[in-house]
Amino acid sequence: MSDDVKEIFRRAKEGKSIFVDRDSLNPNFLPDSLPFREGQSKEIAEILSPILLGSKPSNLLLYGKTGTGKTVVARKVLKTLKDTAERNNLVVAYVNARTESTEYRTLAEFARSLDLPKDEQIPFTGLSTGEVVERISRQIKRNGMHAVLVLDEIDYLVREFGDGVLYEFTRSSERMAPGFLSLVGISNDLKFKEGLDPRVLSSLSEEELVFPPYTVEELRAILNERAKVAFRPSAASPGAINLCAAMAGSEHGDARRAIDLLRIAGEVAEREGRKGIDDSCVRQASSKMEVDRVDEAIRSLPVQNKAILYAVSRFDGGTNTGELYLAYSNLCKKLGIETLTQRRVSGILGDLDLLGLVEASVVSKGRRGRTKKIQLLIGREALTKALSEDPAFDFP
Repeated sequence: MSDDVKEIFRRAKEGKSIFVDRDSLNPNFLPDSLPFREGQSKEIAEILSPILLGSKPSNLLLYGKTGTGKTVVARKVLKTLKDTAERNNLVVAYVNARTESTEYRTLAEFARSLDLPKDEQIPFTGLSTGEVVERISRQIKRNGMHAVLVLDEIDYLVREFGDGVLYEFTRSSERMAPGFLSLVGISNDLKFKEGLDPRVLSSLSEEELVFPPYTVEELRAILNERAKVAFRPSAASPGAINLCAAMAGSEHGDARRAIDLLRIAGEVAEREGRKGIDDSCVRQASSKMEVDRVDEAIRSLPVQNKAILYAVSRFDGGTNTGELYLAYSNLCKKLGIETLTQRRVSGILGDLDLLGLVEASVVSKGRRGRTKKIQLLIGREALTKALSEDPAFDFP
């Protein structure tokens, strides 16, 4: 065993860590206070408060870019609601649609929080979506449950599977009475409602709340508070915290990125045997995060999205919609997969644009109309490496 490895384990064993509470820098951590989000917390609490008197609250949509505090505020307020309630029939459930990845698994995760009878529990697979919705509705009705379901990344659910489930839930008052279900949707995409059925839209958008990005000064204050909990005294220098805040502030005020950056910088410092975090640790952490972000984003894509991304990578300096669709169609034949319509490919390009993997901008061609200029925003090496681990792309 190398001396470096032994030294790493020796430091870990002897407790010479700059961290005091590493978990306080994890995405799922709920801090005691939520600075700069007091107004949003109060507004959500006011909207949901009728449930404490047995009345159905309005459905609610929370908007904002990644890292603006939507999820943590919603979870914090709902935890307080649950702790305050004296009613045994109050159920609060949180489900991330992207993490669950399918409509069925999203519903199954919600059903688990309802404690369905043994003979009606949702199996890993095998039921229709309609049957799962029916079992959920029966349980809420049977027990007079007052349920609040938080659907994080609701835009992913709608984009990939349509709005059928939302329609069922938003029009379910009679079927669930004397119980009821209120929805809290969380989305990074302000435009996701454009494709909703008007009947769903009218029921779902009863209340809306937009979360603005954090400023650099706000991020600095948030990081200072987290650093006090996460690290030993003086382990995170003011300069390192300022740099984390500045880097995240330049990317739409993303608190999640700022906190992740500080955590990874701490891990870099610890691995190198330093007593604290300096600017170089933050810059190393930023480089590592960018590589990891791209790799994870590509790995998690469905095969059609990967095929479109691969087709884009075949063009140096970018391409247009027509050329890309031809290259994509030829690639589908090689891969032996279905060729999607040009309209569907255009929609997927929009998703890849949102992820920061491609740029798909509309360019005017005068009398000849408009087209999309599409170009890759990531390194080809990173793309090739990620795709090489997918058996579907094992072709000559």
